Amino acid sequence: MGKGEESDKITINVGGTRHETYKSTLRTLPGTRLAWLADPDAQSNFDFDGKSNEFFFDRHPGIFSYVLNYYRTGKLHCPADICGPLFEEELTYWGIDETDVEPCCWMTYRQHRDAEEALDIFESPEPGGGTSGEEPEEEGGREMALQRLGMDERPAGAAGAAGGGSCCRNWQPRMWALFEDPYSSKAARVVAFASLFFILVSITTFCLETHEAFNIDVNVTETLVVGNTTTILLTRKVETEPILTYIEGVCVLWFTLEFLVRIICCPDKLLFVKNLLNIIDFVAILPFYLEVGLSGLSSKAARDVLGFLRVVRFVRILRIFKLTRHFVGLRVLGHTLRASTNEFLLLIIFLALGVLIFATMIYYAERIGAKTSDLRGSDHTHFKNIPIGFWWAVVTMTTLGYGDMYPKTWSGMVVGALCALAGVLTIAMPVPVIVNNFGMYYSLAMAKQKLPKKKKKHIPRPAPLDSPTYCKSEENSPRNSTQSDTCPLAVEEGAAERKRSGETPRGG
Repeated sequence: MGKGEESDKITINVGGTRHETYKSTLRTLPGTRLAWLADPDAQSNFDFDGKSNEFFFDRHPGIFSYVLNYYRTGKLHCPADICGPLFEEELTYWGIDETDVEPCCWMTYRQHRDAEEALDIFESPEPGGGTSGEEPEEEGGREMALQRLGMDERPAGAAGAAGGGSCCRNWQPRMWALFEDPYSSKAARVVAFASLFFILVSITTFCLETHEAFNIDVNVTETLVVGNTTTILLTRKVETEPILTYIEGVCVLWFTLEFLVRIICCPDKLLFVKNLLNIIDFVAILPFYLEVGLSGLSSKAARDVLGFLRVVRFVRILRIFKLTRHFVGLRVLGHTLRASTNEFLLLIIFLALGVLIFATMIYYAERIGAKTSDLRGSDHTHFKNIPIGFWWAVVTMTTLGYGDMYPKTWSGMVVGALCALAGVLTIAMPVPVIVNNFGMYYSLAMAKQKLPKKKKKHIPRPAPLDSPTYCKSEENSPRNSTQSDTCPLAVEEGAAERKRSGETPRGG
């Protein structure tokens, strides 16, 4: 080995693990931290041990193997046994862009961000508070809870200030948490159980109203005046037992109170109005009051409106979606449906293609055995036209098989068998993706609920900019380097650490 090659060799000690490579290898990615080690004055800018003739970095040794391999091969792979945020932090330290991760590892690298987004969706049950029977560990816990509810609007330094506005700020977030967050207090749990009780009672009465045992025939006498002629008409109509109406009235009063308190105390009125569950609450409450207000009127227009309101009573069943506030599983189902939109569209497209193809095939297959006297060729079959075959194809591909339509010829039976087989394969392809999404969201929701409470999260202080771990100060930095004299990677890391620890820059 020549002296040139020997002088080009460099030793890097990362977390106690020694790595040897060439300076020419490190120069393949200019502008990165390792590329600076190839500079002539790198020994004065980094932590260099003259005895062992090596550079030392107090970083994760396992991840550094992948980083160094990126310099050697030009391909950046993500380790499967390393947590995503840790790998992302190490890439930032070494100055490597995350978009350089190879396509085969990109989804693995992105998993931690998807998990963080999902964890943000599922709020922790009792943020900043202790367990039942315990006081919050510190006053900051209550402030964090108010901030999470969007109600802490006091400026810095105004905590504990007295005044008329402070009273409003005190009861408003408490009332909002009482009706919105079942895990905020014991009283909130009582309110949640009460709301759950009225939801179940309302749905039960809605179902019982359709049972013949609770419907009574009533004779109604109407007086019809036409000119000077007065006619008495005797008609019969079906009415619901009054007891169910009274029970529904009590439930609606509770829902009205709950809705008014929530809309008055909510931190963002516009966001409240846009929420789908709140729209369902309003739509389910309104018909009852309209029906009560119009019940005393005898005009034909009022009767028509009442008839329409009785038809739209079905919106009351939508109250079942209010249970998503109390059951994590229902919230997980909702998030899964939204996250699996592409898979559902793919399933619909596959099903539509199969329905179109097999409906056409069964239409012509059934005409193979038609008699010559049958000009239309449809006397012996259920499939009179292709649109009728759409229903049969849907029922067959979804493996329901009602039996109302079925092929009668051998060629039609072959097409039917192919249709059923294709339906099983078509539905089986997107379903595992949807199941995996549900499993991911459910596991994350359970993890969010079972996370242990931390009294104080320890955040290590960032090393000073003149530390040998980062880079030397401005007076020792290489003037001939294309990078900033103050080591931009160190400046970026310092800003990132300050942001992570919640510090705010001091300005004039």
